[in-house]
Amino acid sequence: MKLLNIDQIAAMNIHYLYYSFEYFLNTQERLGVKTIELWTGSPHFFLDSMTYSDCKRIRHLIEERGMQVKIITPENCIYQYQFASQEADIYEKSFQYFSNALKAGAELGCETMAVNSGWGYWHEDRKEALKRSANMLARLSDVAQQEGLNLAMESLRPQESQLVTTLTDAKKMYDEINHKNFKIMIDTTAMGVAGETIDQWFDVFGDEIVHMHFIDGNPYGHLIWGDGNHNLEAWLKTLAEKGYKGYLGQEITDFEYYNDPASHDVRNMMAYQKFFD
Repeated sequence: MKLLNIDQIAAMNIHYLYYSFEYFLNTQERLGVKTIELWTGSPHFFLDSMTYSDCKRIRHLIEERGMQVKIITPENCIYQYQFASQEADIYEKSFQYFSNALKAGAELGCETMAVNSGWGYWHEDRKEALKRSANMLARLSDVAQQEGLNLAMESLRPQESQLVTTLTDAKKMYDEINHKNFKIMIDTTAMGVAGETIDQWFDVFGDEIVHMHFIDGNPYGHLIWGDGNHNLEAWLKTLAEKGYKGYLGQEITDFEYYNDPASHDVRNMMAYQKFFD
């Protein structure tokens, strides 16, 4: 049963942390992948508030294998940069960092940069952290417009943030930013943890949903399809009914996959295979 095109599967390199970028790309080429969501983490890509890797070289490595990078996802959990940074100097460095990610994304040929709300101190007034987050995302939306990209904001789990962790939170932030280059993405792990559904997100945002981190879960965990308890076929049918033509980012982050990521990507693509035909 054909429910999606293989071009919609956006492979990510985040679980190839202990392997070279070329190893990751060669694996995806063998699997028939055509679309990349680039995690801009070292050692695959260097990005900070002042500079970033040679995008011509990175783009060539991708395109010579018949693939394109469509989404750029700057690291914002492990590193010091995030969207609601609490200290003024780090806040401005974070803005420069994410601005550089947008510039790199433009050079790479990306359509979208994945973002989130960031987080504040757990002991501070949530409203103050939300103000910083909204200000950052609004400023970055202007940069995105200049660079020809969209931002796509996902929700986070409550263990990661006290800002945008639910559909209701996402709608409030979306309405406040109110920018044509500020779009929405679904992270199925955060969605599942919040007890929400794909239908609910599309009922609220419709065509403003331009990207997804589409992975299995329990509902926690960013898992290979088949390792969690979500119903892949049912979800793909829902996306087909909604007319979703965007990308499905494979954000696989469980550390059990890091030792041999290629074998797990093979399993993941096998789960999708019958829905390409």
